[in-house]
Amino acid sequence: MIDLELQAQRCAGIDIGKEEVVVRVHTPGPNGGRSRQTRTYATMTRDLLALRDWLVAEGVTRVGMEATGVYWKPVFYLLEDVIAECWLLNPLHLKQRRRGRKTDVIDAGWICQMTEYGLVAPSLVPPPPIRVLRQLTRRRATLIGERTREKNRLAALLEDAGIKLGVVATDIFGVSGRHMIEALIGGERDPHLLADLAVGKLVRKHPALIEALTGRFDEHHALLARQILDHVDYLNTAIGQLDTRIEAETMPFRHVIDLLITLPGVAGRTAQVIIAETGGDMTVFPTAAHLASWAGVCPGLNASAGKNKPAGAPKANKWLRAALGDAATACARTSTHLGQRYRRLAARRGRNRAKLAVGHSILTAAWHMITTDSPHHDLGPEHYLHHHDPTRRRRQLTTQLEELGYTVTLTPTAA
Repeated sequence: MIDLELQAQRCAGIDIGKEEVVVRVHTPGPNGGRSRQTRTYATMTRDLLALRDWLVAEGVTRVGMEATGVYWKPVFYLLEDVIAECWLLNPLHLKQRRRGRKTDVIDAGWICQMTEYGLVAPSLVPPPPIRVLRQLTRRRATLIGERTREKNRLAALLEDAGIKLGVVATDIFGVSGRHMIEALIGGERDPHLLADLAVGKLVRKHPALIEALTGRFDEHHALLARQILDHVDYLNTAIGQLDTRIEAETMPFRHVIDLLITLPGVAGRTAQVIIAETGGDMTVFPTAAHLASWAGVCPGLNASAGKNKPAGAPKANKWLRAALGDAATACARTSTHLGQRYRRLAARRGRNRAKLAVGHSILTAAWHMITTDSPHHDLGPEHYLHHHDPTRRRRQLTTQLEELGYTVTLTPTAA
């Protein structure tokens, strides 16, 4: 039997639910053993304040609680200022070690036991300013996603009406597209008059617009399109308000943002998300590999008996992964080292794997840049050609030409 060392003499474990929390407190007993107390509290603020007073009176120095949905937040926020060590625990880590019978009281005792012996590691909970920024950036990402879905709904509605505007115009929500849709909603059905509303480069596509705007746009289409446009306008306003607030909240991190936007594919919004999700302080991650694992942008591993089984990337911070995925997609259109890396991987492994790998590279570079306070230095798109085993590259190209039916003779050029 392994003799475990007790790390916290006065420890508490909290099993959190929506309506009540069960608390188990372990303290030194009168005869050298452990004294155990269990209490149940409601989740109203008054009851949680009574819970906090009881833990302070018992001299508790470490509290562990399971991350249950969003219900852990009121409890954690009230205790973090008065308890020396307030631990938020990953439910997966607790379930891997818990066996047998299960009740709220047993769960609270199990959490307390795992916490007092240090058998689980606490999760990262950022300080209050970062928590505010994180809520703002996540709300903005949600609204941007909803705006995209609404635009797709309008495109589908136009298709239902036989209006093929999306075939001719690159963006149906551009200036020309918006004028034409507004005219359709207003009752205009003449495709010639609708095509005359085009501006800019779309004027050159006047005949194609006449064909695209010939359809059967009815009154119910107008009603639905009006609602969608009004919702999109509302979302644009809300996103603009969030952008303004996020800019103010990230002013202390202006220097870090200036560093991050030197990375290919990383714009201001992506840099803000990286700061909001990681806290902008890389000292909490010992290495870049720890950060990548925490963010869930590293390859999964499932090896047993010398065999490697398929394993996807771990499920972790979906908000940061989404932002890194967008940055990786933007990299694909650049003539940079990361852009070339994306194209090489996409050709062999597919776009999703390429997106994950390049997102991993972006986050690793961000860790080093913030740690060393230095901007990004791009290696260039030719880096793979000259620095990754030129002999192997020459053999690959020669083999490809020979498979096409050519006899290849290589003659080195003069230096």
